[in-house]
Formats: sequence, structure tokens, C-alpha cells
Amino acid sequence: MAHFAKVLDGKVINVIVAEPEVIQNLVDTSPGEYIQTSYNTRGGVHYDPETGEPSADQTKALRGNYAGKGMVYDRILDAFYYAQPYDSWTLNQSTWVWEAPVEHPGDGNYLWDEENQQWVADDSQPTE
Repeated sequence: MAHFAKVLDGKVINVIVAEPEVIQNLVDTSPGEYIQTSYNTRGGVHYDPETGEPSADQTKALRGNYAGKGMVYDRILDAFYYAQPYDSWTLNQSTWVWEAPVEHPGDGNYLWDEENQQWVADDSQPTE
């Protein structure tokens, strides 16, 4: 079985599991198209479904990330990724993850302050 995202105007509107032959022969008159996605691909890396470790064969990595409802499908880049969270963030086209212009501090909970272009401590969330 394979996973397919139904894409309409660059947005994922549904994800289904089906045999590729079913998709090829599917009569669906609703707008959009089905594009294959890999359940085991995230951040541009394919993971072995049994071990959870990166696969030895990275040719299995498909379209950046496993598609989810509401995600973007970029036909030119042939990749699925989340919508841009802030105007200042850029898409890393190796990991298919949006990156802030300032590196995350990495210790504790922070929120991005777009106006001041910085991470600020989020004291409302417990740190563990």
C-alpha cells in the first residue's frame, strides 16, 4: 500500500492509503490531484519503519515530508512542507523545515517574536 495526498491549489486537502493501481484508475470528479507521499519521510530523510533510524537507502525519501492535511505542496520543488509560520523565516530545502533568522536557544520553551526578530522565553509552559 502507498499513501497519496489529494492536492488542490497547492494545499493538501486529504491523505489516503491505496494501491498505486487504484489511484491510476480512480474516477474522482472533484477538483484536485493525487500525489504520492512517503509515510516514512520527514525532514528530507527516509526512516526505516522497523528501527526508526535513517534508512541506508535515502533514495526512498520522497517529497521532503509525509503530507498532512493543510500542508503545502510545491509543484516546482516537488515537496510537501508546512505553511510559512512567519514572514522572516526561510525554507531549508534540504530538511524542508522553516528556519528562523536567529537560531533557537535550545534550552527551554521559547516563542518567536516576529516584530523584534528574536526568541523570547515562554514562562507559561513548564520546562522539563
